[in-house]
Amino acid sequence: MGSMLEPAPEGNYNKPLGIRFLEHIKKSSLSFKTHQAIVLIVTFLAYTSYHATRKTMSIVKSALDPQSSNVGLKSFPFQRAYFQELTESRKVSWVLGNGWVPFDSSEGTALLGELDVAFLAIYAMGMYFSGHLGDRMNLRILLTVGMVGTGLFTLLFGVGYWANIHVFYYFLIVQMLAGLFQSTGWPSVVAVVGNWFGKSKRGLIMGIWNAHTSVGNITGSLIASCLLKYGWGWSMVVPGLVIAFFGLVVFVLLPVSPESVAADGDEDELESPKKCGEGVTEPLLKSETDEEKAVGFIEAWKIPGVAPFALCLFFAKLVAYTFLYWLPFYISHTAIDGKYLTSEAAGNLSTLFDVGGVVGGILAGHISDRLDARAITAASFMYCSIPALFLYRSYGHISLPVNAAFMLITGMFVNGPYALITTAVSADLGTHSSLKGNSRALATVTAIIDGTGSIGAAIGPLLTGYISAKSWSAVFTMLMAAALVAGLLLTRLVMAEVAVRIKAQGTSTPRAPAAALEV
Repeated sequence: MGSMLEPAPEGNYNKPLGIRFLEHIKKSSLSFKTHQAIVLIVTFLAYTSYHATRKTMSIVKSALDPQSSNVGLKSFPFQRAYFQELTESRKVSWVLGNGWVPFDSSEGTALLGELDVAFLAIYAMGMYFSGHLGDRMNLRILLTVGMVGTGLFTLLFGVGYWANIHVFYYFLIVQMLAGLFQSTGWPSVVAVVGNWFGKSKRGLIMGIWNAHTSVGNITGSLIASCLLKYGWGWSMVVPGLVIAFFGLVVFVLLPVSPESVAADGDEDELESPKKCGEGVTEPLLKSETDEEKAVGFIEAWKIPGVAPFALCLFFAKLVAYTFLYWLPFYISHTAIDGKYLTSEAAGNLSTLFDVGGVVGGILAGHISDRLDARAITAASFMYCSIPALFLYRSYGHISLPVNAAFMLITGMFVNGPYALITTAVSADLGTHSSLKGNSRALATVTAIIDGTGSIGAAIGPLLTGYISAKSWSAVFTMLMAAALVAGLLLTRLVMAEVAVRIKAQGTSTPRAPAAALEV
């Protein structure tokens, strides 16, 4: 058996144990379509668990740093159980106002912001390293190690509750290590999916598949919110155990490429660049006999389209992650119809942002496929998010239905381009025609784009921790400015796509979605 730092050669002995077991039960090899289904399901569950563990911190924040008076937190009764009143039977002292040292001080909000930036800064730096490593080793092993490690350090953060730990640097170091292991996830899952699916309908397929981000956020919010009443430690420990379990599922079941399991490829899927009229004549995946050299970091940056999309994602993720880490906190500290929601109710309500994100991701992927225009779609969504952010801040306090409606709309426009760029666009660029069919660039390109975006994701929550202490309106102004810059960064690519469409209409020649990226 080859080492994990080498591409897996063909042969049954390199198939994951779960695949071998399924083939033993079936008494025949699994079909290519079955392998594709397994890849989509396993990677979906894997990244859902990554985001579930990431989201829990935004729920736990309101317990560590309540900042609200007892009256505000007790709220007023609501008709539906979804927005439950904090009754006497559910009172826990640290929720009602005691907080958790050192986060319950006047500097508590800033300290929580520092935890966010520490996690995301290490996550961003680790992303570049993980992408480089992912193109050179067995992605199944890399994912397994990343998920188990993420579970361990998420669990250790929660252990601070029972161990009565109040040292800020303990939580800081644990979050940093969690961020390092979290960085293995995205380059790996996108590379695996890119190995199994060509460019045909990639935007729609990956738009649906990318719902794992929002599903993970929703799942993490609901689990953490429900467990808060038993102690905030449970809100960290349970998601940590869940991702460790799914890490083992990945190790047992995930086939990283058709070659690794000797699967006969679907020619339509794997050679779609040639069919779409691009300059590539090789299939996206070459045979094991063709030697491929992994693309270097600098070389990957030079691929047309990588830099503008990476910089666009910097600002797009700044907006998205500010909501990811601060939305429950913002809701619980903002009166809606003159009433304050409990921490649990605020966490539940915040899931509507991610419901909108699911719709936005699918819609953006479908539109970009139909228009053959990734940049136009991403830029349009970013521009539309600006009025959505303004309306949510200005009118979200009127009533719960109004708040929910504007939150859904905002989530759709904020997460739509974020989902599109991190999935279909990254996969398109990772198999760009300039690579001449080399498939060993997917993880590196994905890491560059999402790693750059993650730097913005670190800066947004950090700035919010300081700015929100003075004015939430200033926070939303920052978010609207970031959305505007994100859209403007794609102007050159938008113009190129428009030119391609005008030319195509004149010659009646269809072009592929990434055609404008050739410039």
